[in-house]
Amino acid sequence: MAKSSPKSRAKARARPLRAQPGKKEARPYHLGDLREKLIAATEALILERGVDGFSLREVARRAGVSPAAPSHHFGDAKGLLAEVAYLGFRDFADALTAADAKGGADPKSRLYEQGLAYVRFALKNPARFTLMFRHDKYGNGPAKLQDVSERAYAALENAIRDATGTAPGAPLRADDFGLLVAVWSMVHGFAHLALGGELKNARETAGIERDVLNYLLPLTLKHLPA
Repeated sequence: MAKSSPKSRAKARARPLRAQPGKKEARPYHLGDLREKLIAATEALILERGVDGFSLREVARRAGVSPAAPSHHFGDAKGLLAEVAYLGFRDFADALTAADAKGGADPKSRLYEQGLAYVRFALKNPARFTLMFRHDKYGNGPAKLQDVSERAYAALENAIRDATGTAPGAPLRADDFGLLVAVWSMVHGFAHLALGGELKNARETAGIERDVLNYLLPLTLKHLPA
């Protein structure tokens, strides 16, 4: 058998290995893309199974990575859920702040505009909205999450303060806090009824042909506590 020369052996080592027939080469994922894929997969899973049906392993499977891969960005399941909740509260706070400004100087008008924005956000972002109010699933979260959730709450509280003549920094009186909870409960309950399709069923039973968001919601908000 003829021996190959050192030169020919060096060339052979330099040639790249060919992929074996029938096998696909693994495509490395980009960490930035992975973060967005995991967030999107989390929202899709929540829409399908609810917050209680969330599984980090299932999210990783849908994103096409190993169950350990999400730890590079989020640490653990609570970290991933906290990030999705943060994104929700960030946009939610922006929507309520803009609505409050649109309402002008009249506190009731401000509450009305906030109510519209509240429900519209919920219907546009059902997965994030559902998760945002399930603190049992993600704990307190990072400081940035606390900041945006407090900013969202402040939009409502400040309108209530102006409506009741409560000075900034002064504690709300019992009845004034009751007003805050009443307004919050009205719009939050409306949002959940709309998400569950219950208002559509009630509207059809009542013979109301116009839509929930543009007709029934403004009609409901007219009954905000004075």
